[in-house]
Amino acid sequence: QKEDIEVTLLPAAHCPGSVMFLFEGENGTVLYTGDFRLAKGEAARMELLHSGTRVKDIQSVYLDTTFCDPKFYHIPSREECLNGILELVRNWTSLSRYHVVWLNCKAAYGYEYLFINLSEELGIKVHVNKLDMFKNMPEILYHVTTDRHTQIHACRHPRDDDCFRGNRLPCGMTCQNGTPLHIISIKPSTMWFGERIK
Repeated sequence: QKEDIEVTLLPAAHCPGSVMFLFEGENGTVLYTGDFRLAKGEAARMELLHSGTRVKDIQSVYLDTTFCDPKFYHIPSREECLNGILELVRNWTSLSRYHVVWLNCKAAYGYEYLFINLSEELGIKVHVNKLDMFKNMPEILYHVTTDRHTQIHACRHPRDDDCFRGNRLPCGMTCQNGTPLHIISIKPSTMWFGERIK
C-alpha cells in the first residue's frame, strides 16, 4: 500500500535548527516534538500549524523530551531565567573589572539567546574558544569574542569543574595585569529544576 504523507518542520526553539515534525496523512495528523522550548503564544504564531483560523486537528502528540516528567513541576520561562542571570552578572561585573563570570555551558549550542542578551544589555562580549561554530549564525558574531580579556566567559575545557576549583577560567586566565580574578560560575541548566521539590 502507498500513502502520501506531508511532513512539515516547525521551529522547536530549543537550539539553533531544532525542529518538531508535523505528519499529515489519510490516517490523521501527528506532531512529534523532540526537545522544544516554546514560550506562551509562540505556537499561535506558527502559520503551518494552523488551517484557516484554527489549529489543525492533531490526533496524536509524541512528547519525546527530557522534561516530560512530573518532577519538572515548574520550569521558569526563558525570559525569567534571563532576567535572573542578567541581574546576577550585572551586580557582579560592576564591582570591578576583575570580577568575571564563567557560564558553565555543558552543550556546544543552545546558549546563543543568553550570549546575545548579556552582550546587548551589559555591553560585554562573551569569550568563547573559537568562532567557527557560529559561522552560520552571523547574528551572534558581534556578541562573542576569542579575546580572553572580557568579564563574561563561556570558554570550555574537557575538565571544566577542575579548572574552576583552581580559581581560574577554563581558558587558563587567573589574573589580569597581575590582579587576581574574582570568578563566579553560573550553570545555565534546566536540569536543576528536576532536582528540587515542588
